[in-house]
Amino acid sequence: MTTPANLPDILKELCHGQPLAVLATAAGSVPYATLVAVALAHDLHHLVFATSRATRKWRNLSSNPQVSLLMDNRSNQVTDFNKAAAATILGTAREMIGMDREEGENLYVARHPHLKDFLAEPGCALFQVTIARIYLVTHFQDVRQFDFS
Repeated sequence: MTTPANLPDILKELCHGQPLAVLATAAGSVPYATLVAVALAHDLHHLVFATSRATRKWRNLSSNPQVSLLMDNRSNQVTDFNKAAAATILGTAREMIGMDREEGENLYVARHPHLKDFLAEPGCALFQVTIARIYLVTHFQDVRQFDFS
């Protein structure tokens, strides 16, 4: 199992430095991708994100909790082909409720204090993704896998 001690610095910097990720969900066989504000646990074993219950992503997650998230540090320059890093995170999402949600809110608001009011709205759901695996791509095609389950 992967521990924080054996994670490369580039992966830790990417996951803790980037405030947004592309979340991929699915409704049946139809994929859907959207940006979400994320907060990752220090050990990278889970992350949280918030969404309104009136969204397609919430409906998709209600029927299929398997997700993929992409985090990257690209600058949209030619140098990205050699210097950019991207992490594909695979995991299972579940809506947080009760005391569990309070813990998730603390992590989320610490990373995104400007979203505190959004999180407090009655229609806002907070999801935790338990991370099973992360694929880290650097130097355009150097792929490393980190298992968390």
